[in-house]
Amino acid sequence: MKYNRVLLKLSGEAFLGTRKYGIDPQFLKDLAEEIAIIKQKSIQLAIVIGGGNIFRGLSAAANGMSRVTADYMGMMATIMNALALQDALESIGVPSRVQTSFEIRQVAEPFILRRALRHLEKGRVVIFAGGTGNPYFTTDTTAVLRAVEIGAEVILKATKVDGVYDKDPVVHAEAKMFKEISYMDVLQRDLRVMDSTAITLSKDNKIPMLVFNLSVKGNIGKVLLGEDIGTKIQ
Repeated sequence: MKYNRVLLKLSGEAFLGTRKYGIDPQFLKDLAEEIAIIKQKSIQLAIVIGGGNIFRGLSAAANGMSRVTADYMGMMATIMNALALQDALESIGVPSRVQTSFEIRQVAEPFILRRALRHLEKGRVVIFAGGTGNPYFTTDTTAVLRAVEIGAEVILKATKVDGVYDKDPVVHAEAKMFKEISYMDVLQRDLRVMDSTAITLSKDNKIPMLVFNLSVKGNIGKVLLGEDIGTKIQ
């Protein structure tokens, strides 16, 4: 494997699978099995998950709800996704721990950096949930923040498309994909791979990011092996 310690960023929308709302059990099963294969290679894996399949804070705020309240609800949605993934992993024998940015001790550990590092060293998958614990910050920013804190070598950004394009490939058939691009170009072109706070934090801490298509089975392993798929941002 090309990397030893990585952080995987999953969108909440990915958990929809073939559904319009909630969590698709088949997606969870497939993802857990792919992670199990990775763990056989002794990769130290941390995961950050969004909550958009259950609740989107920005959408609720746009419809009149307090942004602070909406964001906290979105953070709680990420915890639901994290617990679902933990259950899927442990059902096939992959040890994991959920750590949250605010205390909810009945179901998960609070985020404690040294404890998270110890879990990773012991071969457990660590799932960071609850965002940063503060409103107005996305789970993309959470992913970069946690990657910096744990000393991850790379951030894996799983998406619905093959990489980073010069325009939305879903809307524009002529969109061209970059094989490699700088963080500065992402910001200047306003490519919206992640929000600008997350991109800037990655740039300032010199953490490379690999953007790839999660819907292609086996792609997580291929990225970790260094295969030429997706887009590299650095």
